Amino acid sequence: MRKILLFLVVLGFLAASGGLPGAARADEAADRTLGKPDAPITIIEYASLTCPHCAEFNKEIMPELKARYVETGKAKVIYRDYPLDNWALKAAMVARCAPADKYFSFIDVLFQNQVTWATAKDPKAALERIAKLGGMSGEQFEACLANKALEDAILAGSLKGQKDFDITGTPTIIVNGKKVDNPQTFADFDKILKPLAPQS
Repeated sequence: MRKILLFLVVLGFLAASGGLPGAARADEAADRTLGKPDAPITIIEYASLTCPHCAEFNKEIMPELKARYVETGKAKVIYRDYPLDNWALKAAMVARCAPADKYFSFIDVLFQNQVTWATAKDPKAALERIAKLGGMSGEQFEACLANKALEDAILAGSLKGQKDFDITGTPTIIVNGKKVDNPQTFADFDKILKPLAPQS
């Protein structure tokens, strides 16, 4: 954690001094969003793909959140990477190298299989297996992990999130611009969202 945060600080100085290399493609670095763009509730999730609490949120809360709020047009969810270690960063890069319409499928698979790949003796090989199952070739996988501009864009986004919302851990949930206490159950989340949703 300290190493990542230190790197983010260094990256901030590089960005301020114009020391970053060429930018990642816009489609790689852009926010990934579920739901209607004009939904009245905006939920931002800052998460790390090696974070067990994030995997639990994805498993226990996200499905009902999608069914009750996203699919009904009441809310949109923006997923933002906040990698807490090197393999979380690499996994985030792999997900962003996938076609945009497969992005959230990659995120779901990475969270669902987190214990398997994140604790593997060779996390890179485990990640590559997931990438190949998602249709990525070995050459595309290697090129993705070597994409320094994408890596920098993800870390810069993390740095901005830390600055904007004082993030101290993951998952961090932002609802309509305000950080909220992390919900432990969907019922907890529902209490936060219900007053903001349009009455049907």
